[in-house]
Amino acid sequence: MKFGGFYELQNPRPWNDDSDHKLIKDALEQVELSDKNGYDYVWATEHHFLEEYAHSSAPEVFLAACAARTKNVRIGQGIVQTPPSINHPARIAERIATLDLISDGRVEFGTGAGATETELGGFRVPQAEKKAMQLEGMRAAVRLLVESPFTGFAGKYITVPPRNLMPKPMQKPHPPLWMACSNRNSIIQAAKLGMGALTFSFVSPDEARQWVKDYYHTMENECEPLGYAVNPNFAVAAPFLCDRDGERLAKVGMESYGFFIYGLGHYSFFGEHKPGVTDIWGEYKNNPKTFAPPEGRIQDCVGTPDLLRQTLRDFEDAGIDQVLCISQAGKVPHELLCSSIELFSKEVMPEFKDRDMANARKRAELRSRINDKAMANKAKVEVPEMAAVIRAAGHH
Repeated sequence: MKFGGFYELQNPRPWNDDSDHKLIKDALEQVELSDKNGYDYVWATEHHFLEEYAHSSAPEVFLAACAARTKNVRIGQGIVQTPPSINHPARIAERIATLDLISDGRVEFGTGAGATETELGGFRVPQAEKKAMQLEGMRAAVRLLVESPFTGFAGKYITVPPRNLMPKPMQKPHPPLWMACSNRNSIIQAAKLGMGALTFSFVSPDEARQWVKDYYHTMENECEPLGYAVNPNFAVAAPFLCDRDGERLAKVGMESYGFFIYGLGHYSFFGEHKPGVTDIWGEYKNNPKTFAPPEGRIQDCVGTPDLLRQTLRDFEDAGIDQVLCISQAGKVPHELLCSSIELFSKEVMPEFKDRDMANARKRAELRSRINDKAMANKAKVEVPEMAAVIRAAGHH
């Protein structure tokens, strides 16, 4: 099992003129420390207009800085919003390829649609069509990365004329592909498309066990790959802090990860957001009925080294390939995040690293078998008539 740091770049109010500058600089320091201490991945998501909850609106820029500061950690866009009205597929492909070159071939390429009306509405993306838009944009972006020259794309939401995208990525045929997943249906869809599953449901090991089983069974038997190589990989996100003082962690973790869940609820369900005005942190702290996650969930990976070791063994036993460590959340102090990375890396990670290395050959054989079987089912790319593509794109 591998470990990745995950960044939403949360920044609760109150703010000052240096708040976002300090947030990003602290995060880069944490990433550099993670790389030096043996983490396998660093992930950054993409969100727009989500004040306080996620200031990660340009993750490709943040990740380029991460790549420049690190040597070994994989650089994960988890995710890029691929609906074409948010990000044109050619621009997505250009950024992914350039980041892959900057990082010496360490990029992971995740797709998502965005979730809330606050951000989707900002780009006129209808909720009912966001998934179809996401997949159409992703299909075009992946082909742009691979084809030389790209032969054109004519879809419902985007038309791209024949061009040769430059530069091409270092990894061939393209960086590993992932999909953001929030439930079993999206996990099965990721498997059918040959993509890694980035799950953000804060599931327990027992719940994850069946999801992992279904994911791998589906990928091996029902996959029609979207890309040109499959990525059998199941990752779960978990609130994550490590310290010897369990009582301190319980207090900090419950407050900050409680805000993580509350902020999601604010934008997705119950909030009445006024841009530039609403104080989500203030509402969270002053609400006597502050939302809290189900008993036991929020503390799954927040605790002492002994507690984390046992919880992570359960995830490992369930077949999880990677744990996404959500450390930077709410108002967790930067110093605690850094000490947490160091303590976890020293006292918890080594046994998992040892077993991961021991199982490397078995995992490689499984991936090879799944890839060979799935790629035999890949549909042939239908090249649209060039004149029709050019007309649809507005060229005469």
